[in-house]
Amino acid sequence: MTFEKGTLIFANYTARVKDTGEGIESTLESEAKRLKIYEDARKYEPRLVAVGEGWLISGLDAEVAKLSVGDKKEIELSPEKAFGNRDPTQLRMIPLRKFGEREHELTVGDSVEVDNRVGIIRFIGSGRAQVDFNHRLAGKSIIYDFEVLKQVDSDEDKVRALIDRRLAGEGNKATFEMSGGALTVSIPEDLFLVEGLQIIKRGIANDVFKFVPSATALTFTEKFSNEKATPKKEEPKGEAPATEAPKPRRKKAAAPAKTA
Repeated sequence: MTFEKGTLIFANYTARVKDTGEGIESTLESEAKRLKIYEDARKYEPRLVAVGEGWLISGLDAEVAKLSVGDKKEIELSPEKAFGNRDPTQLRMIPLRKFGEREHELTVGDSVEVDNRVGIIRFIGSGRAQVDFNHRLAGKSIIYDFEVLKQVDSDEDKVRALIDRRLAGEGNKATFEMSGGALTVSIPEDLFLVEGLQIIKRGIANDVFKFVPSATALTFTEKFSNEKATPKKEEPKGEAPATEAPKPRRKKAAAPAKTA
């Protein structure tokens, strides 16, 4: 059995350089720590993958399409199928003065941005720096330990997974309701300041319409709450409200008898 293009799956994987064993990435906290690539700020959990949609590098994407739920496989990718071969035309000599204030601080191995491209400094001398714009993993064979955990089938599960993917680490705070083809996603107040929220919402909409064909309309709602409002106390059920007992009337004193 193979996965059709666009199938949503959850998977765990660990990637490393074949020749050196250098860790590249892992969805597993234990593996990230073992390979010394652990990041405190990152949430380690299975990754959502849309098979054949370019969410993985092309060579890995093609191999994953051949797997089934429950499969665990070591996948080796040649440089051509991973991050490409090294291209000598991507090496450039840049005058140090172009780096401005950083000119005297640069060292070999530093990452720099030149003309909106990021590269690595390979050599410094004679007032110039050789900058390598190849991908840092170009020319290397990569090994992936890949495990397919499950396939996402129901529309509700797909929507949940797609929201979580875009609101990384915060997706569980957003709620949604589906009624026929109408989908409403509620964004709570504590997510309003998430950077690029409008772009994230557009991304969620694009993903939903692509992977959940039954969804014909999507509405985002934003909920504000008044923290200063005092909740109204309810009277206990089944008991009549207490009332003040009526005061007894005073009797009028009898008029004194008339004397002769």
